[in-house]
Amino acid sequence: MRLLLAEDDVKLGNLLKHLLEKEAIQVDWVVRGDTAIDYALYSAYDVIVLDWMMPGETGINVCDFLRKQHYQGAILMLTAKDAVSDRVLGLDTGADDYLVKPFEYSELLARVRALARRSSFQLKEDVLAVGGLLLNRSTRSVLHGAEEIQLSAREFQLLELLAQNSGKVVPRDVILDRVWGLDAEVSSNNLDAYVRLLRKKLPEGSGVEIQNIRGIGFKLEAQHVF
Repeated sequence: MRLLLAEDDVKLGNLLKHLLEKEAIQVDWVVRGDTAIDYALYSAYDVIVLDWMMPGETGINVCDFLRKQHYQGAILMLTAKDAVSDRVLGLDTGADDYLVKPFEYSELLARVRALARRSSFQLKEDVLAVGGLLLNRSTRSVLHGAEEIQLSAREFQLLELLAQNSGKVVPRDVILDRVWGLDAEVSSNNLDAYVRLLRKKLPEGSGVEIQNIRGIGFKLEAQHVF
C-alpha cells in the first residue's frame, strides 16, 4: 500500500510515518497543503491522510481541489474539530472518512486499511509498460526485452516518476521533492547529472526519450511499442 500523509505536526508526523512503515505501508510525508496537492497530482496513492489545519492550504481546501480535479483516490481527514457540522463539511467536501484527534493509532490503521480495500481507485500496477520498457515497482527492476537495465535506486525513482507522467512536463522542484525529499540539499545541477546518466543507460530502441523543457522541467515521451 502507498499512502500520502499531510501533517504539519512534526512529532506526530514522524511517529505516524514510523508506525505505518512498520506495517509495510510506503509513506510519503509532507507538512504543507500545497505540497500535498503536488504529490497527489504527480503520484498515485491508495489513501491520502490530510490534517485539517496546515500551512499553504488547509486539508479541506486540498480535498476540495483534488475532487474538482476528478481525483478518485481515498481521502481520510484528521482534525481536532469534533462538531457534527465540521464532520459534515469534511465529508461534503469529498473526504471518505474522518478521524478526530486525539485518536488511537490502531483505529487510524484500521480506517486506512478499510479505505484501501473498498476504494475503487487502483494504485498503479506493479508493472508499468512505457515505450519498450517494463518497470517493475515491486522488484525495482527495468526490462528491455529480456535484458535488465541496471539502475540505482535514485535512477529508478526518477524514471518511474517521469514514466507515470509520460507525455507531461514534470517540474524540476517536483522531481527534487519526490526523488530526493523536501529537506535534501540537492541542486538543479545534480538533477541534470542524473538525467544524463539515465539517458546513457537507456538502450537504443527503448522507445522512450527524456526531453529537457528549458526553465521548467523534464518530460518523458514514449513510442507505442507494446
